Amino acid sequence: MLIAWTTVATQADADRISADCIAQNLAVCAQVEGPITSHYRWQGKIETAVEWRITFKCFKEQSEALATHVQAVHPYEVPEWVAVETELIGEKYLSWARAARSSINL
Repeated sequence: MLIAWTTVATQADADRISADCIAQNLAVCAQVEGPITSHYRWQGKIETAVEWRITFKCFKEQSEALATHVQAVHPYEVPEWVAVETELIGEKYLSWARAARSSINL
């Protein structure tokens, strides 16, 4: 499995993107956290912004489609997109995730 995340400016955007990705079976789970405060450099200036983080759990075979979709619907000019492979997953959670993914494809 992979864990991937992005940030958006509003909870409404985070909820919309999360629900859309689950409905399209692009991830088995999407969690919205926030508000968080981000500090970064943009166009030569130091910026601070309140954002909402979306954390996705997906399988490798979903990851490319998930990344493409999130970037296509993302409101930012340069959306954050980070995905990492999991090293250890609880067996019960992994079993649930596999069942959740395959139940859509029945």
